[in-house]
Amino acid sequence: MSQVSTEQEGSSKTEQGDNSKQNESDSVSKLVWSQLLINLGDALINPKVTLPWILQGAGVPVYLLGWLVPIRESGSLLPQLLMASYIQRVPLRKWLWVFGSVMQALCVLLIGMVALFFEGALAGWCVIGLMVLFSLARGLNSITSKDVLGKTISKGHRGRVSGWASSAAGLITLGVALVMVFSGFFDLQGSTVFYAACLMIGACVWCLAALIYAQLKEPNSPVDKTKVRLVELFSSLSLLKTHADFRRFVIARSLLLCTALSAPYYVLIAQQNLGDRLWVLGAFMAASGLASLISSPFWGRFSDYSSRQVMMIATLLGVGVGLLLFVLTTFYVDWVKGVWLMPLLYFVLCVAHQGVRIGRKTYLVDLAEGNDRTQYVAVSNTVIGVMLLLMSVFGLLTGVVSLPVLVLVYSLLALLGAVVVMRLPEA
Repeated sequence: MSQVSTEQEGSSKTEQGDNSKQNESDSVSKLVWSQLLINLGDALINPKVTLPWILQGAGVPVYLLGWLVPIRESGSLLPQLLMASYIQRVPLRKWLWVFGSVMQALCVLLIGMVALFFEGALAGWCVIGLMVLFSLARGLNSITSKDVLGKTISKGHRGRVSGWASSAAGLITLGVALVMVFSGFFDLQGSTVFYAACLMIGACVWCLAALIYAQLKEPNSPVDKTKVRLVELFSSLSLLKTHADFRRFVIARSLLLCTALSAPYYVLIAQQNLGDRLWVLGAFMAASGLASLISSPFWGRFSDYSSRQVMMIATLLGVGVGLLLFVLTTFYVDWVKGVWLMPLLYFVLCVAHQGVRIGRKTYLVDLAEGNDRTQYVAVSNTVIGVMLLLMSVFGLLTGVVSLPVLVLVYSLLALLGAVVVMRLPEA
């Protein structure tokens, strides 16, 4: 009798284990597909390329176009400390991600309508207002996605989710780049109606992502029912004082921003040496997409082994490319005028950036558990939002120093970040 009972208990545990593996496999699939669709939407509403192109055709003043990228990036990071206090009161966080995706879809739809029916400064201010709402919804998605990832995927498997999603995003970017390159051969031109239609398709993509994400099987989170006053919301910043490892991570992440901030200057240096032709931009987009497609799965699996080592190695790779660019532009100017060198350097930089991005995401998710993870993500992103604005000021140096020197400055700061990463413990 006892033997039969033991066998039944063992069989039950085996079935539970199989079900758990099946649920995690389903969660991985849904997370990758939803992130793939979000990346497709981002490609269609790229504030570095697509939006300025559309709005310039609508006669929007240049000074308004310059706000698109800062609003999209910092606007999604700065409010996360305030959002975290509300998120901790919601047992199923996936619904907040779904809400954020639907809000982004609505904003993109309205931006498409603005492009169709408004012109000049009025169109610009309308889009700026919609981008503020878009970035807030994007910030809500950012903080909840890491929480849901930590709840639905076990340690040792989280990095590959980001890796495969980034790889798929690279494939999408590569496809968009090839369209741009071949459009130069066939003299294809897009109208405002065509671009607005692309934005509206993007809105549908976000809604489809929300539909897939809603089907995730997410366990309930412990709910924080304490009332928090506005002043107390910033008490989470004390984590930077009390948790040494987290503080070092935030310092390192701030310095590692330099790998991303230096990227536009590679494009500008190429424009100065190769001209402002469409195929040049297409080549850089193709390099970015190919880098994500090839390197992201590798960085994702490597991050499951050691996200700290991924951050360190990827940063050193980015630093090496920056130093090489400075040397070539200073002593071997003719090499830079070759059609292959700058896209190749940019490709390696994008490989490094993917490693930094996937490594630090995986490290942060693994560093904490439960509601602590929500606070860690919120504090980290809020600080990074501020640092992003502060470090962007280095761009003002372009009036005093050359672009290669500015890349060198960013590379040296990133090197300092790699030194900080070396002092981090394994997560």
